Amino acid sequence: MNLVTALAVVIGVLGAVATYLFLGPAGGLGLQIWAAFIAWAAFFHSGGGEAALKTNIPAHIWGSLCATVALILVTNVGIGELPVTAAVWVGVTVFVMIAGAHLPVFAQIPSAVYGYASTAGFALLANKLDALTSLAPGSSPFVTISLSMIIGSLFGYVSGKVAGALAK
Repeated sequence: MNLVTALAVVIGVLGAVATYLFLGPAGGLGLQIWAAFIAWAAFFHSGGGEAALKTNIPAHIWGSLCATVALILVTNVGIGELPVTAAVWVGVTVFVMIAGAHLPVFAQIPSAVYGYASTAGFALLANKLDALTSLAPGSSPFVTISLSMIIGSLFGYVSGKVAGALAK
């Protein structure tokens, strides 16, 4: 079987399994399947394998942390009207997030951005601004998105290994 076909089969099957787990048995945790799929894709666009796993997971978490700090600052430290406050704190935290790439553990900049955007999107669209300092999965944007992206990265790793074995 060629690699693309193997990937299609394996990711299709594991995508169904992940969706079932996120919405079924693990549904009470409030994990977000869409964030897992973003991390899964990041794993492959980063070249796959152990190296991608080692760089993507910390970068997703770093981006998620930076977004959480941004949202805490926006909601607690006003600098004028909301558009100005949000622009300043997003600018500062994005600068810090990207500058963090000087550390090899945070060097996967696109994956940090995916973590940042996913966390901000979840917090804003799921009305979770009141849970920014919570540590509860499903409530805390940082914990929920970080866990979802860690699991998505692991699914990417497993799918790459299985597809690679099938393609031999």
